[in-house]
Amino acid sequence: MHVTPRATMRLQFNAGFTFDDAAALVGYMHRLGISHVYASPILAARAGSTHGYDVIDPTRMSDDIGGRAGLERLVAVLRRHEMGLILDIVPNHMAVGGDENPWWADVLAKGEASPHARVFDIDWRHPDPERDGKIHAPFLGENYDRALSSGALRLVRDDAGRLWVTVHDRRFPIRDEDLPAIFGEGAPDAAEADRLLARYHEPESGPRALHRLLDRQHYRLAWWRTAADEVNWRRFFDIGELAGVRVEDPEVFEATHGLIFELYATGLIDGLRIDHIDGLADPGGYCRRLRARLEDLRDRRPAAAADHAPLILVEKILAPGERLPEDWPVEGTTGYDFMAELGGLLHDPSGRMPLRSLWREVTGEPDDPEIEVEAARRQILATAFEADLARTVRAFAALARSRRRDRDLTTAALRRVLTEVVIQVPVYRIYDTGDGHDAADDATIAGAIDRARAHVVPGDRPALERLADWLHGGRAIEGGGVDASAEAGRTDEADPDMLRRAALIRFQQLTAPLAAKAVEDTVFYRQAPLLSCNEVGSEPGAPTLSPAAFHQACIDRRRRHPMGLLATATHDHKRGPDNRMRLAVLSEMVEDWSRTVKAWRRMNTPQLVAPSQVSLDGHTAPHPADELMLYQTLIGVWPAGLDATRAARNTAAGEILPRVEAWWRKALREGKRRSNWVEPDTGYEAACLAFLQTIMGSDSSFPEALDRLVRRITPAAMVNTLAQTVLQLTCPGIPDIYRGSEVLDLSLVDPDNRRPVDHARLAGLLAAGPEPAAALESPRDHDAAKQAVIARILALRARDPALFLTGDHLPLTVTGPAADHLLAFARVGTATEGAAPPHAIILVSRLADRLIPEGGAPLIPAEGWADTLIEIPGPLAGHHHEVLTGERLALREGGLAVSGLLTRLPVAVMTAAV
Repeated sequence: MHVTPRATMRLQFNAGFTFDDAAALVGYMHRLGISHVYASPILAARAGSTHGYDVIDPTRMSDDIGGRAGLERLVAVLRRHEMGLILDIVPNHMAVGGDENPWWADVLAKGEASPHARVFDIDWRHPDPERDGKIHAPFLGENYDRALSSGALRLVRDDAGRLWVTVHDRRFPIRDEDLPAIFGEGAPDAAEADRLLARYHEPESGPRALHRLLDRQHYRLAWWRTAADEVNWRRFFDIGELAGVRVEDPEVFEATHGLIFELYATGLIDGLRIDHIDGLADPGGYCRRLRARLEDLRDRRPAAAADHAPLILVEKILAPGERLPEDWPVEGTTGYDFMAELGGLLHDPSGRMPLRSLWREVTGEPDDPEIEVEAARRQILATAFEADLARTVRAFAALARSRRRDRDLTTAALRRVLTEVVIQVPVYRIYDTGDGHDAADDATIAGAIDRARAHVVPGDRPALERLADWLHGGRAIEGGGVDASAEAGRTDEADPDMLRRAALIRFQQLTAPLAAKAVEDTVFYRQAPLLSCNEVGSEPGAPTLSPAAFHQACIDRRRRHPMGLLATATHDHKRGPDNRMRLAVLSEMVEDWSRTVKAWRRMNTPQLVAPSQVSLDGHTAPHPADELMLYQTLIGVWPAGLDATRAARNTAAGEILPRVEAWWRKALREGKRRSNWVEPDTGYEAACLAFLQTIMGSDSSFPEALDRLVRRITPAAMVNTLAQTVLQLTCPGIPDIYRGSEVLDLSLVDPDNRRPVDHARLAGLLAAGPEPAAALESPRDHDAAKQAVIARILALRARDPALFLTGDHLPLTVTGPAADHLLAFARVGTATEGAAPPHAIILVSRLADRLIPEGGAPLIPAEGWADTLIEIPGPLAGHHHEVLTGERLALREGGLAVSGLLTRLPVAVMTAAV
């Protein structure tokens, strides 16, 4: 079966949305134009998981979502509709804790002797002999002594005679070798076992006896708060119940991927999405091994399976100017880079500095993103990744001890310089496992070293230069470095190359989570001149993108990764795509926005909580920074097209209030200034939520003011929405539609963006099949307008898949007074002899707010375009069919008036008339 990848739809599987639920939607997805379902993880996950990333057993599928039989039913329906399936997999980590993960439980029971010990990235050696060979297990909800003394920790015996220590809903295994000391020889009956175990629960002597028993185990139970400082195994970011997996080990690779390979070989899946590729020890090596294994299995696939090459897509955050390594055999990324490019294109560059000035004026806080990011990195490194830094320091210290020339590099000095360098790495990570890295990574390291020098005391400069030498590949660098001559011999039997490789991997597995936590999960909640710019894949200080730069990014993607995903929404986004597009309009009207913000603050000042409940820097609650972020959030989620009545506004306020409350509590804690997750300031949070409830209450005049602003910006916001949608569907790459975002998606960060979707309503809208232009006339019909645009363009992609898969991206020249408000390009295929090349001409309006008259439709009128012209190349001239309106247009060679092309919609997709 030939299934050309044209568009994916991301589905979120859990107990509330199973394989059978997805099977019921296949017909709808097919009619919309989807070629591949893109499934969230489906392997066995922790009980009650809503997302599947907390895998507990990679050898079996989740029963909660339908198991193997359910998957087979789904795939059978997909095949009948000639559709494929891409599966999200999690090679970097598994969920751990008590006994839910059988491999982890076995390691707790047997320690290093467990056959599964090599699966997890554990440092078994510890300088403290009492901790050497033990797993630090920070899974207690309270102080260890308190849990022991209160009786929260209890011994129980299961039906098989195994002994466990339980705490609340978790249990941890007791070593088999301890059983004779507890029960004597032989197996006691239930009554005798209970009598013997009761000794450990006696109020006076029980805690001491239980403590002595626990001290003999292969793990050391501890309060969850100790994880950041003491954990001796790699976590997923700073999550204390997700343990890193050593997938670089060939045996671990096969053990954790066996079921996935079987699903591919039997034709049940057609491609893979790799979660958090940067968490792996060797991402490039992993991709090459994965590609080789999948290619080896292609011949075993049944004829009914999709016959395209296996798709491999990686979740990778690319910094501005950063590219995927060229030696990774993958189709591309999951599309965060495209989201960032769209955001840059559809925000007004002239609003950038005024918005920052407004932030500074209102909040009294600095607006320099680089300073904020560095401060966040320092804070996160010290509070969340202390144990990870210590492991990295130990790795470099071991490398230093392996040669005589480095024996005087102290662990303390290495720690100080490593801290500074790690903070200064501007990307998630470099890619070097000891065999060298490319010029871009070399420049990254050189820049980090240079910036670190400003923070290193003179006495630590030799340590810094030696670290630079190691990071650069063992060769001295300009301005520093240490003689690498053979005379500087080894001091022991350790292999310096192996030690350097281990140290490099530790370094890279530290910089990646530090970058994510500092930017996405801290700065994005601290500094927000415009929240639509604070999105996964973007940089806080990233500049807007000119049309020329956007075109170049598309040309590069067409050349390098033409099958990479193009995302506008994901399960991890901070704001839904149309929420961002609405907020982007504020960048075009900064003066109006500034006046509005100040008026709202005056209006709501009486609702500020008195100084008896103040924020950390003396402001009444909420702090102006939190208040400004709240207003932007309310603008983003407020429904458009309400009846102009107080009752309608009160109903809308009541509906969005729980969502915004959940967002704000999370935002306050993620920002880590006035509250945090470890020690939340519940008083400040309560004061903020009380403020929100009051200003959105039925007696407040604020909802009317909020509704008025949303009405004001809705036309330009819808222009942005359609521009974003058309670009996602026509630029080089494979569009990925996050379930539910085929209509307006005004969602917030998870869990809001993972709420159930009313698929029956969406299917009804599609079946009604409205004309996009007609549906655009009323904000109440904008859902249908967006969906209709998607359906029509995906139908075009289905008719000519090669054009959008391999066709060139050709920028078209726009001139005239409104040239900056139009992006124009063509997708051009290969011409046959004597015929014009197959092509599609795409036009999208941008930065439309100042050109739309007050109260106007989502369309730049003819007078707004004035004498703006688009240059049509000769081979593309002739009669055309406009896909979205059905109009026939004659496009002559040379300059053509834009005003005559965008008369009904702010976007156009034109193909040569047949």
